[in-house]
Order: sequence, then structure tokens, then C-alpha cells
Amino acid sequence: MFEKYRVGVDIGGTNVKIALVDKKGEILFSKTVPTRAEMGYEYTVGNIKQSIKELLEEAKIEKNSIEGIGFGFPGQIDCDLGIVRILPNIPGWINVPIADIMQKEFSVPVRVDNDVRCAALAELNYGAGSGCKNLICITIGTGIGSGLIVNGKLVRGASNAAGEIGHIKLSLHHGPICGCGDTGCMEAYASGPAIVAMAKDYVAGGKSTKFREIAGSVDAITPAIVAQAANEGDVVAKRIFQVMGEYIGTGLASVVNLLNPEKIVIGGGVADAGDILMEPLKAALKNRAMPIQGSAVEVVPAQLGNTAGVIGASLLIDN
Repeated sequence: MFEKYRVGVDIGGTNVKIALVDKKGEILFSKTVPTRAEMGYEYTVGNIKQSIKELLEEAKIEKNSIEGIGFGFPGQIDCDLGIVRILPNIPGWINVPIADIMQKEFSVPVRVDNDVRCAALAELNYGAGSGCKNLICITIGTGIGSGLIVNGKLVRGASNAAGEIGHIKLSLHHGPICGCGDTGCMEAYASGPAIVAMAKDYVAGGKSTKFREIAGSVDAITPAIVAQAANEGDVVAKRIFQVMGEYIGTGLASVVNLLNPEKIVIGGGVADAGDILMEPLKAALKNRAMPIQGSAVEVVPAQLGNTAGVIGASLLIDN
């Protein structure tokens, strides 16, 4: 009996990662190709098809050794029908029947889901969430998204839209306007753009700070630069991450009270800041969650990094 493999595909705004994954979650071969959204989704799909064929050739395995292909997308997905509804940051992907397109090409099952849910599956099976039954995996970057595992199962919700942790409300009537159009969302208070906005507000007040010096200009300030300044001892940058951690920890307290998870796994670009974010986040969560639920949960950094998307996508065949 020959060994079976899966293909995981992680679609990003800039690049698409494609990997051949074995039953142990190990990436055997991988490729990265540009998304080139301006060329239309057909161009990207064509590149993915070609890359999968090249991976099979490189690995010297036959097409019938592939038992399925999984896709993770940064947007709204109809998992049941295998359709990409819309990708907010990748123009042109509207109601694209990607599962049907790829099934016709490769004659294997194709599953499609949100990229953060894919990351949650990967961390649950092979990463920081191994051994857990109830797990929240969140990514903090341009936005804040999550994958929810309850009683060992991925939670998708009635319309495949569960897990919008970034849109938990932290205020009733006021607060910054979120990309969703509402006010008071955690994502508007504590995502990558929120860090940059807070840093720029400080500089606009005429103050000098290390992150302004590192960036060279106000427009060049990024979350990573603010984090670098904080880790080098800049008091304003440290305060920004203190506030961000408090916002996120407070938002997560509501989730912990509701779902009572064993672990919260935190990844994404902003989370790379490390303890300057995680320590105030953990403190706020402990202070704001109910005692029983709060004492049961452990907050840990994600382990799989940039490989979580493709590994998790390959696991969609069973989930």
C-alpha cells in the first residue's frame, strides 16, 4: 500500500504558500508563488495548479498518491459549498467556486476554510495546542481573527462565520471606527494599525521617541518598529504595548468566560513582540475573567509560525 499525502494551500495578500504534507504533519516539499491579485483570481488559480503539479514531480509521486487538497483563505468562506465568498484584502475573489475548480483538475476531495481556522487545526494537532480539547487560536496582525476548538471539534457556526473575536465590543457607544463599520471593536483598539495610530499620535504631539528615530519618518512607523523600541527600553513604546495587551486581555476574558478553554494560542505579526505584549495581556485576562475559567486557561505563543496555514489546510480533509 503506497503512502498517501495531502496538499495544503495558504492564500495571502502577497504570496501563496503550497506544501506537500504527510500524515505526521511534516512538510515534505513546498513552494511560494506571488498572489498577483491585480491579475485576477484566474491567474492565481493557474499558478496554484501548476505549482501543485511541480511539487508532485519534485517529490516523484503520482497524482493518485494525493488524497485531498485543502485551502486556507483570509476572508469569508462557504465551507459546505467550497466557495470563496469574499476576501477583503484580495480584490477579485467574489463567489469563486474554488473547490469545484480544483476537484475537476486533480480528481480529489478539496476543502476550503478560513486561514485562522486552518492555523487553529495545525496548532491543535502539531503545535502549541497539542493534547487540548478546548482551544482558542488567535492571530493579531492587521486584524484580529480566531479559530475555535470546542470538545475537539472546529467551530464554524451557522453561516461558517464563527470566530470573529476581533469584533468583540469593548465600549458601548464610542471608540475608534472599525473596518467593519461599527465602533468599540477590539480590533479597532488593539491591532497592528491601532499600534501605528497610537505611535503617530504621540509623535504628532511634538514628542521625540525611539520608534520615530528607528523609522526615520512618521510614515515608516510599523508595529515591529514600535516593538523594537519597546524592547530597547523606550517608555512610550512600552506603554503602547501595555495598553494593547490590556485591551486584548479584556476582550479575551469574555471569550474565556463563555467557552472555558484550556489554552489560548496567540500568533500573528503583532504577537511577535513577545513579553511586552503577552505580560499585560495575561494580567488583564486574569483580572477580568471569572476565577474558575480564568484559572483553567493558559496563554501561550503559537509554535508553528508561517507553516501553520499550509499544515492546517492539509488537515481540512478530516475536519
